Amino acid sequence: MAGVARLRFYQLHLKSCDSSYPKTELLQTTSFTPKLAHTMRKKSASNWFLVLIVWACCISTAYAQEDSSLRVAGVFGDNMVLQREKPIPVWGWADSGQAIKVTLEGKSTEAKADKNGKWLVELEPMSAGGPYELTVAGKKEISFANVMVGEVWLCSGQSNMAMTVQRSQDFDNEKELADLPDVRMMTVDRVTSPNVKDDCAGSWTVASPKTVGNFSATAWFFGQKLHQELGVPVGLINSSWGGTDVAAWTSSDAQKQHEVLAEKMLAFDKSGESYDAAQAKSNFELAIKRWEEKKAAGEKPGRKPRLRTDPMVNQNRPSNLFNSMIHPLIPYGIRGAIWYQGERNSKSIAAGQLYALQLKTMITDWRKRWSVGDFPFITVQLPNFRKATDQPVQNTGWVLVRESQKRSLSLKNTGLVVTTDVGMANDIHPKNKQAVGTRLALWALGATYKKDILYSGPEVGFVQFAMASDTRNGRCTILPVNIGEGLMTNDGSEEMKGFAIAGEDGVFYKAKAFFSNKNRKLNVSSDEVEDPVAVRYNWADNPVGNVVNSAGLPMGPFRTDSWEITDPGQ
Repeated sequence: MAGVARLRFYQLHLKSCDSSYPKTELLQTTSFTPKLAHTMRKKSASNWFLVLIVWACCISTAYAQEDSSLRVAGVFGDNMVLQREKPIPVWGWADSGQAIKVTLEGKSTEAKADKNGKWLVELEPMSAGGPYELTVAGKKEISFANVMVGEVWLCSGQSNMAMTVQRSQDFDNEKELADLPDVRMMTVDRVTSPNVKDDCAGSWTVASPKTVGNFSATAWFFGQKLHQELGVPVGLINSSWGGTDVAAWTSSDAQKQHEVLAEKMLAFDKSGESYDAAQAKSNFELAIKRWEEKKAAGEKPGRKPRLRTDPMVNQNRPSNLFNSMIHPLIPYGIRGAIWYQGERNSKSIAAGQLYALQLKTMITDWRKRWSVGDFPFITVQLPNFRKATDQPVQNTGWVLVRESQKRSLSLKNTGLVVTTDVGMANDIHPKNKQAVGTRLALWALGATYKKDILYSGPEVGFVQFAMASDTRNGRCTILPVNIGEGLMTNDGSEEMKGFAIAGEDGVFYKAKAFFSNKNRKLNVSSDEVEDPVAVRYNWADNPVGNVVNSAGLPMGPFRTDSWEITDPGQ
């Protein structure tokens, strides 16, 4: 009887076998009989061999189908962290109609794969804890071990988010402090795609002195601080790529809703219509040859040439990274997102100004797609960079990206971390990621987790301009907020630096600033301006401002005017 059962099993899977193999009497028979056995003995050795090949094919195909029919989205894995106190989505793919059962800590939820093979379940919310095992059962069972439940944050952007702990300052000391097994990071593989992808690859890694060096530094110091203050597991999903444009991280559907963004998408694709792979390779080989010749001759060869790739798959093509590195993560449970990007969009004043629309479009797009409300979104403002200027103000793309980042605060539940005091003049990748991560965590602790702390730097509240009188020049009076016990300087000096003031002519002059602890007002004035109408602070690539609140958090760049700023020559 066992032989009959096996034979019927093989018959069931015949259609999966190579049709080039001829059908034999054995495969047309429903059961073994003495007559069949007698017939089989008369078959030639070659037929027997053929039968064995067909059997092996069917067995192999059957098991291959069973093994490959069920899979879970790539964001899930051993050592992962699931978001606490919210429904826990788990999804993947299987044969259409296949029943799926997902179990975590003794609680199960079932679903069936739809006609496209997609399945999704939502487990009940859980409190922080672990380690647990998550199992997904269908035709086979998949298990994930050492699963924790805690706080999960998406960490995205370009190179300053991608920059690792081993490249940050004081790495030797930091790695010894990284024995925190309840902090884990999932790093998404860098893949670009002109089409929306359903899945991605990556792996979850437990923090330790041996592993932390390859973690995103900004994300690590953020997560480390959260874990220390909240006392729960923390999961960090690092989806970042150096040198990339904000447009690459935003869906094409969202960008098409804005005419100016749709035009940029179209212009990008048109620029690649003349792309010729063979010609690109030839140009690259010639450029490399010339570069190597200059290097051999002792000359400065400049930057090493790069092969021009197809613009349609370029990582900076609008939506390409959203397609392959954000969309596949949705709807994984997260608390919020941190964002460190903008350098790529600072090449001109116009680009810096457009960034305001681009960033708000991306934030709105991500929130809509996750369908969990206006989750917290914290942006790192661009740091001080390049050579300092003696001019009172400086209008550049870098400065205007900062202003655009600040304008994202018009969206609900958004935060901004000021870093104009921890950058480096000669390095676009400042090494003090400890300050960046800690300030991100402070904002989250105060605004998201409702800790009673001063979690952001001073902001401009009420502003009033007083005209000149017979005895003194005019001044601007500012009532700052988020100051704690008051304003002070971060370098111990009595002079508050970084302010500039202008009259109706729009010409700015360096200004004096004085904070009164009595009335908690900041007065700004200049001997050069009798009737001021505008004040700016830290309005330069590498500003000199030194104003902080009682928590040591810096005041961010601001301007009180709305004067048009254009690129030189326009």
